[in-house]
Amino acid sequence: MNILVINCGSSSLKFQLINSESKQVLAKGLCERIGIDGSLTYQPQGGEKVKEDKAMPTHKEAISYVIDALTDETTGVVKNLAEIGAVGHRVVHGGEKFASSVVITEEVLSEIEACNELAPLHNPANIIGINACKELMPGTPMVAVFDTAFHQTMPKKAYMYGLPYDYYEKYKIRRYGFHGTSHSFVSKRMAEIVGKPYDQTKTIVCHLGNGSSICAVENGKSVDTSMGFTPLEGLVMGTRSGDLDPAIVEFIANKEGLDIAGVLNVLNKKSGVYGLSGNLSSDFRDLEAGAKSGNEKAATAQEVFAYRVAKYVGSYVAAMNGVDNIAFTAGIGENDGRIRELVCENLKYLGITLDEDANKTRGEEVRISTPDSKVNVYVVPTNEELAIARETVALV
Repeated sequence: MNILVINCGSSSLKFQLINSESKQVLAKGLCERIGIDGSLTYQPQGGEKVKEDKAMPTHKEAISYVIDALTDETTGVVKNLAEIGAVGHRVVHGGEKFASSVVITEEVLSEIEACNELAPLHNPANIIGINACKELMPGTPMVAVFDTAFHQTMPKKAYMYGLPYDYYEKYKIRRYGFHGTSHSFVSKRMAEIVGKPYDQTKTIVCHLGNGSSICAVENGKSVDTSMGFTPLEGLVMGTRSGDLDPAIVEFIANKEGLDIAGVLNVLNKKSGVYGLSGNLSSDFRDLEAGAKSGNEKAATAQEVFAYRVAKYVGSYVAAMNGVDNIAFTAGIGENDGRIRELVCENLKYLGITLDEDANKTRGEEVRISTPDSKVNVYVVPTNEELAIARETVALV
């Protein structure tokens, strides 16, 4: 079955058409600047990547251009829409309502909309993409795959904050966690690699990218994760601050003359390794180059990031009372050997020895711990689109 995977943002739309049996990506692309001027980047399997400027006043036009590209006589990969069996939509927040992926109905859409205040920048855009697909592809099954669903297995002791209980009951303030699709995919693949049943393994997944999170997966279930009520909590990230003393918000507001929205803008967009590096970059390749050239702030940003990762890994070893496997994934996790090295330097107490040659590998599945290490450490490339496609097939 061919599955169209849609990841809809407020002004962008990523897509892949995946054959669920062969796992092949038949075509992929990106619609950008929706609502401004618009452009479509499209690449069929084995073909050249082409970028065209196209007017996209709304997401409906963007979806229409995607369908046209996929069914084009020359560059298309399917003859008509009948060859697309279903559409899988990435939805950021499912709140406590959704602990798994679901076939989209009007009732489901209403429930997703009810979560808008928990993800005001993402869920409304996800809904727009769903409605556009429904209008242009009537009769095609649609599935919602939630970033938060995988973490709904966390116990109460892991997801509750030390706040008045009323705030949880009235406003559902709790840890939700994100990157669930990636954490699920990588932890399952990790079990396959080591040849153990998924429900009999303890794995820590380090999803390290511009947005980063760590997840403790015990016997196939998420039992804790670093992102919280929003994706701002947890690790120091590309431009996000991660964990900090809440009183800092008021302190910065008073010193800089900012309101709450202004401070949150700083914490989300001007902090992380970008802020730590003196606004050099949020790209770890730039930080590595800066550190090698003697830029002390760039080196500090790398060290702070890796140190925070190692601290979370250690805390999740305690949460699961042990660990069998540690997996690095996403852009930084898959490609930055220096960061992996810095993290593993603080994990020697677990009986981990890094294989320096293997750790030089970029973007490939590889064991980076030595055979005599007590914990398996691997690089496992994530594939959220394939995971969404699998979830969609399972339901339709």
